[in-house]
Amino acid sequence: MKSIGKVIQETRTKKKLSRERLEELTKIKKEFIENLEAERWESLPEYPVVRGFVKNISSALTLGEKRMTALLRRDYPPKALSVNPKPDVVEKFSWSPRLTFLVGVFSVTLFILGYLIFQYINFIRPPNLLVSQPQDGQAVDTVALNVVGKTDPDAIVLVNNQPTVVEEDGTFMAEIDIFEGTEEITIISRSRSGKETVIRRKIKPELSSE
Repeated sequence: MKSIGKVIQETRTKKKLSRERLEELTKIKKEFIENLEAERWESLPEYPVVRGFVKNISSALTLGEKRMTALLRRDYPPKALSVNPKPDVVEKFSWSPRLTFLVGVFSVTLFILGYLIFQYINFIRPPNLLVSQPQDGQAVDTVALNVVGKTDPDAIVLVNNQPTVVEEDGTFMAEIDIFEGTEEITIISRSRSGKETVIRRKIKPELSSE
């Protein structure tokens, strides 16, 4: 079966009517007539307008209006409708037991991870060490000298290679013998991982010759 465009074109040609003449008879622009014959639907108005064109052309070409309208319904392509699958629907947030569980697991995991990282950093870093006595360049006129300071509670302290007791709060005090040739005190704080912090203090022995 011929399409509506072919029927209009062939009938117009058979009746020896130009598009310009058909425009005069129907008051439809020849561009619309050309697009209808070529079935360029995208270049034509909406369906109700095109149906009006077909009725006028059918009358001018003495074609059956009902038949031509039926052909138009058959050949006119359906318009694609843009459908929003969820129009104007906003999903409301709701706090569920499952979400509470997930947040709890995430929080505990984050806390444990942070604690492990903190412990690891503390393990690999050199220990803190503060020496309050003696001062650098201090004059010493006794045969014994108290070395006083503070470090990490779990560190090992050596004063001139002599192990020293470290209290629970990290404080320590060591008494060392001073000889005439002693010019430097070396304090070493060593962590469990073997990292060391070293402080050296110069002293000036002023021992009496008596």
